[in-house]
Amino acid sequence: MADIFDNPILCKECNIQTRKTYVNKEGFTLRTLECPKCGKQWHHPLDLQDYENFNKIKNKQFQVKLRMVGNSYTVSIPREIIEFEEEISREITKIIHMSLEEPEKLSLFFSKRFRKIYQ
Repeated sequence: MADIFDNPILCKECNIQTRKTYVNKEGFTLRTLECPKCGKQWHHPLDLQDYENFNKIKNKQFQVKLRMVGNSYTVSIPREIIEFEEEISREITKIIHMSLEEPEKLSLFFSKRFRKIYQ
């Protein structure tokens, strides 16, 4: 299916062709059309939907159980988080990177891009 952003789109107010740009919001790159004259912006609807889905679960507090399995502890990751991550990356790996950032802060990384922690 063709993407609407692949076609030239005119600004309704200025009647000038918009240009493709990108806007970064909280780690999300939103494809954007911007009018060079008035500066009005239109975000790609699919990118905006992904961003809104992220905001729905971003500050939600999940209570999960810490269980012992063999010699390791396990924590269940709520389905909402996994479904969101699959929707965004489409290539979720079986390996999740984990790091202890502070005495009470454990971070999980779903992508292969492992964030380095600088002191």
